[in-house]
Amino acid sequence: MDFERKPLIGMVHLKPLPGSYLYDGTLETVTELALKDAKTLEDAGFDAIMIENFGDVPFPKTVDKVTVASFTAVAKAVRDEVSVPVGINVLRNDGISAYSIAYAIKADFIRVNVLSGVAFTDQGIIEGIAHELARLRKLLPSGIKVFADVHVKHAVHFFDFEDAIRDTVERGLADAIVVSGKATGKPVDLEKLALAKRISPVPVVVGSGTTYDNLPELWRYADAFIVGTWLKRDGKVENEVSIERAKKLVELAEKMRRGSEL
Repeated sequence: MDFERKPLIGMVHLKPLPGSYLYDGTLETVTELALKDAKTLEDAGFDAIMIENFGDVPFPKTVDKVTVASFTAVAKAVRDEVSVPVGINVLRNDGISAYSIAYAIKADFIRVNVLSGVAFTDQGIIEGIAHELARLRKLLPSGIKVFADVHVKHAVHFFDFEDAIRDTVERGLADAIVVSGKATGKPVDLEKLALAKRISPVPVVVGSGTTYDNLPELWRYADAFIVGTWLKRDGKVENEVSIERAKKLVELAEKMRRGSEL
């Protein structure tokens, strides 16, 4: 992924998968909706997409085999239909499954919510998986990059933010770090984002809360943007991706890449 152009990464939020509490027995529909959102993002000019099992609430810390199998089937269908880089995030913190899926479908990157340290979450205490993931990457070498959250959303953290960045990169071996707001769709703290950009030796990715209005401000400090909620029809995360909103954000990003006046 070319971080020099500050890529926009659009979210494909999957509907509930087999094995999840809200699954309604129609994997074909899950796949069709995922393909529709992925193609909309590509057609709008997004630089990459990320697929996530967003509908599988309540999330386990690691997922069952049936989730891995169905996620892989949907992700493979998407990978075959788009030409942009594809990322995988398996909630709540199953980086091993995410890497396995990414390896199987030839995806380009994964997101890991807690790579290093400890997070206190609605799923309980989640511990980092850097060692286990590093072992898998050694066993199955590839070009798949690891984007790792620092102080992930929907969680409470007691480690110092600056120390967490260094641990995630230097000891967790992350290829990029993700900085988010407190919850899905919530804006990132600009002071934290600026600090991350100042001290991180790897690219800094905004993980939540990017909108048309705040993108110019975020642009100063970030190297990439994962965008989900704002892109949806009426700005509601449960809706489909809006082609109008997606194109509008891409046009704004292109203006900033050219250095044009806003």
